[in-house]
Amino acid sequence: MPTGKAFTRPTTRWMARRVAAVLAMLVAWVPLAGGSQELVKPEGFPDRPLTIIVPYAEGGESDLLSRAIAASLEKALGAKVLVVNKPGDAGMAAVPEFMAAPADGYTLLESIEEAPANYAAGKLPENPAVDWWALGMAQVTFSQIYIRPGDVRFDDWQSFAAYARTSPGDVKIANVATHGAMERANLFKLQQEVGFKFNQIGFDNAAERYAALIGGAVDALLEQPGDVASFLESGQMKPILTLYTKRPAGYETVPTVFDIGAGFDLLLRYRGFWILPGVPEPRRRTLESALRAAWQSEEFQAFNRQRAMHLIPSYRSHEEATAMIEKSIDTYREIYREMGPDQ
Repeated sequence: MPTGKAFTRPTTRWMARRVAAVLAMLVAWVPLAGGSQELVKPEGFPDRPLTIIVPYAEGGESDLLSRAIAASLEKALGAKVLVVNKPGDAGMAAVPEFMAAPADGYTLLESIEEAPANYAAGKLPENPAVDWWALGMAQVTFSQIYIRPGDVRFDDWQSFAAYARTSPGDVKIANVATHGAMERANLFKLQQEVGFKFNQIGFDNAAERYAALIGGAVDALLEQPGDVASFLESGQMKPILTLYTKRPAGYETVPTVFDIGAGFDLLLRYRGFWILPGVPEPRRRTLESALRAAWQSEEFQAFNRQRAMHLIPSYRSHEEATAMIEKSIDTYREIYREMGPDQ
């Protein structure tokens, strides 16, 4: 027993409150027999429906992702999860509504790397790594350059690059127009590395981009493999360059930017979910754990395979997602300084 100070034994009620507080701080998935898991809910959270705000229109990749993860989240949380589309301003129109929501964990924002890009460009006042709390990334993917099979001028990256160097400015590549910071930034860096420029033709409508390549209006296309999976399967498109650090499964014969000696900080397409940083920690932990469980579910894994989002590791925890966001902000800032005011 210590001397010099009076020692008071904790009361049973105090100990009970302390244990309850510790349990709340350690909200997690409790292992059960057979390896299954059960969510521990802090103070009954959630006890009413949650809302995922999607800043893009219905039917797009962000919408499809949100509805797929919502179905799995409902099972994990035992609560309804609503998906509300708020499109506009290249994904930024939904931000004021999200920022105005109560910091209670019932409102989530789905977003992509466009948010960090807009913050880096000074077009978004909120820092997605600080002013939002990343629950995690559910999809991470890469871009590729595609051509038409059977093009007599070139059939791989080597012959494509040789043709582009002898026809400066003539090679047309379909890309996004008013949005798509990741695609435009990667193409800007690639041009610097390979020593020739593309004639970029902007299409915000994906179907028009794909038709332009297939119909011969452009010579190449910059896109993600999941978006053109049906065209790859039907043999209407052929990948010739992968914008990633290594060759993903299924694309072992396609060179990467590093294979051709064009090493630069690649920007990836990622889609994730945010809450406000003021959400109480026990609720944050619940949502982070629920998102991981939803991502791991058989139903969502089937969805990700269907969208070709399984080719590289496509889940990031809060810590990993935050590091990815911070890194992409730095990369966008550097590229935008090089691109100048016409970014």
